[in-house]
Amino acid sequence: MSDRRSVEALPGTWRRRAKALRRYGSEPPAVTLERCAAELEDTIVERDEATYSLVEASRESGYSADHLGRLVRDGKIPNAGRPGAPRIARRDLPRKAHVPAEPRLAEEPRRRDVSNAQIVQSIIERGIE
Repeated sequence: MSDRRSVEALPGTWRRRAKALRRYGSEPPAVTLERCAAELEDTIVERDEATYSLVEASRESGYSADHLGRLVRDGKIPNAGRPGAPRIARRDLPRKAHVPAEPRLAEEPRRRDVSNAQIVQSIIERGIE
């Protein structure tokens, strides 16, 4: 797997790490990673189910509201709204090549590098809120 991971890939990565932690008798950190994975998956689903007006969808996708409206009318994109007031679900948005769907984790600015062990230790010490 590439070092550049998308947000969507993290829950699976965290579950594999939890499984490895369990093999070495580290149950509490394993449970913590599994809970984080479940919460992130729920957040991803909620995000993808969000709907946008044509104007909002235009800003997100890089396509004009008129073009998106045509795609909805032609049935190329499902209408998540109602007739006369179309909406587009985030998961169905087309995206121009220069408009990234999500920033990749490796491209996000970081104040400092933090190891996975430090992240897990911080979660264990502070708990999940």
